[in-house]
Amino acid sequence: MARTIAMMQPYLFPYLGYFQLINRADVFILGDDLQFIRAGWVNRNRILSNGQPRLLTFPVKKDHFNLPIMQRRLADDFDTEAGRLVNLIEQSYRKAPYFAEVMPLIERLIRFPQHNLALYAENALRELCAWLRITTPILRGSDLKLASCHNKQDRVINIARTFSATTFLNPIGGFDLYERDLFARNGLLLRFFTMNPVRYPQFGQHFVDNLSIIDVLMFNSVEQTRALLDRFTISEGSAANDPGLGAIVRPLIPQLAVE
Repeated sequence: MARTIAMMQPYLFPYLGYFQLINRADVFILGDDLQFIRAGWVNRNRILSNGQPRLLTFPVKKDHFNLPIMQRRLADDFDTEAGRLVNLIEQSYRKAPYFAEVMPLIERLIRFPQHNLALYAENALRELCAWLRITTPILRGSDLKLASCHNKQDRVINIARTFSATTFLNPIGGFDLYERDLFARNGLLLRFFTMNPVRYPQFGQHFVDNLSIIDVLMFNSVEQTRALLDRFTISEGSAANDPGLGAIVRPLIPQLAVE
């Protein structure tokens, strides 16, 4: 049976497209053994605050720059920082339609008693997937015990072989990182994922896109959010420049008056 795999670093409260990718894959690999990138999106995202995007940063303890995510830790004073983050989200979304329903979940995830960054992010991702009824198996890259790979492409190909996968699905932003011919020689299709534009009301103000899943959940019910999971395009890589060339694999749903 054909199987599609996808792989991403364990991000904290990522945007909707991250969950679309998990939902679309047959197996999703958390790249906890990949290098932590400073000023990247592993430990931060954006929320809506006073009508403007605002960074939500989970402070990480200083350490050697080349350590993998699974060896990085949240700051020693993170328990205090967690309270500050909860207060910021509460102040930003108190008047959102689903605040009362969603905020207890968000607070529980933020106050989760784990300082290992990879495990902390993994817990949040798994609980959010459960909330959205996403059932894709999620595995850690570090648990696969792969042989050392010379580059990222070899790593992906080896992971695909582990699961007898026929397709690797990657966000369109990684188009330049992979060689289609190399994947084809190894019996693997390379396809690229693009989130389609969506909109929803945000306090009746100008819409701010590309925000954390927190924003989506504050303004949409679980069923509405699940409908948004189908708003994406899969292509051979040209969809970012010419959407007409992309193969839309699921029908669009009507606009809901987000990436």
